[in-house]
Amino acid sequence: MSVEVQELPCREGHVGLLTLNKPSTLNALTEDMIVTIRSSLERWADDDRICIIVIRGTGAKSFCAGGDIQLLYRSLTGAEKPEAAFSVFRHEYELDYTLHRFPKPVVGIGHGIIMGGGLGLFSACRYRLLTPDATLAMPEMSIGLFPDVGASWFLNRLPGRLGLFMGLTGARMNVTDALRVGLADIALPNSDHQCLLQSLQEETWSGRVASDDSRLSHLLSKFETPDYSALPASHLELHERDIARLCAGTSLPEIIDQLLTARVDSEWWQACMKTLKGGCPVSAWLIWHQLKKAQQMTLKDVFRMELAMVWECLRRPDLTEGIRARLIDRDQNPQWSYEGIKEVPPSVVDAHFLPVWDDETDPMQLGK
Repeated sequence: MSVEVQELPCREGHVGLLTLNKPSTLNALTEDMIVTIRSSLERWADDDRICIIVIRGTGAKSFCAGGDIQLLYRSLTGAEKPEAAFSVFRHEYELDYTLHRFPKPVVGIGHGIIMGGGLGLFSACRYRLLTPDATLAMPEMSIGLFPDVGASWFLNRLPGRLGLFMGLTGARMNVTDALRVGLADIALPNSDHQCLLQSLQEETWSGRVASDDSRLSHLLSKFETPDYSALPASHLELHERDIARLCAGTSLPEIIDQLLTARVDSEWWQACMKTLKGGCPVSAWLIWHQLKKAQQMTLKDVFRMELAMVWECLRRPDLTEGIRARLIDRDQNPQWSYEGIKEVPPSVVDAHFLPVWDDETDPMQLGK
């Protein structure tokens, strides 16, 4: 079973436990997994027995590496093409929006790789716990997509232009970075979830959200690692001034040029610049505009905007080509539709922000 659904009895009340159980693909999300999670959440939202939700992943390597890119590629190159792929994204967006607004406390326990759709899932949880081995990133720039599943919302809430930097470079954050900028709430001392789950089961949950939230917050604080010096050193502590300085300005081409020509000597920085240099030029413009537009948007409208962007990405050639080059043929030489960002016509970028859906036309039915 790709998602294990359990209801754990507590002293009073129950914990709804969702375990992503596909370690062979780093718990990458398929449409069936997404539908299973959402249907479980919908059932538990109205079940007075269920007081707390916990989401975690199995395997040593990953909470969730994102969507299943191999399946996405097969959809994009098959008979149904964008329509089949769009169905997966639509369900994923419905799930993440449901999580953001879920009426009961949701605890996400993140370990190992947490990227793309995995970070979208994790960021939508009310309590975000990380183990010391966690690595967080939004690397969609490298395959011709953009940071999606609500990234316009959570990247915009990072300090300064860090959200823009993460989107353009696919920068990998460790647990210390995530805590530093608010992408996570608590660092756990290790990856052993059983002790935490056992403690949750030993509690008395009332079913009253405010009371359970307070009790849960107090309980989780007991599991927080007592020694932050034992966690990996922060990349951002070394580079956040460079990021703020180089990402300042009103011209995307100038910002990218500043980043690529800056003399910053670290392996982490060079890995970021490699992604930026080899990334899709259209994606760079999408990241620039999605973050600017989302500043004035509600969460609902952010999700609608991003899903419209997804639809256009599925129709254009860059995403298929990016997946081919990075993950199918692995030649690491994608032939993007435009050579550089200065060659991308504004009309191509603008097409990604249409249609503008409302409560009546929204394919996710978020207005219902």
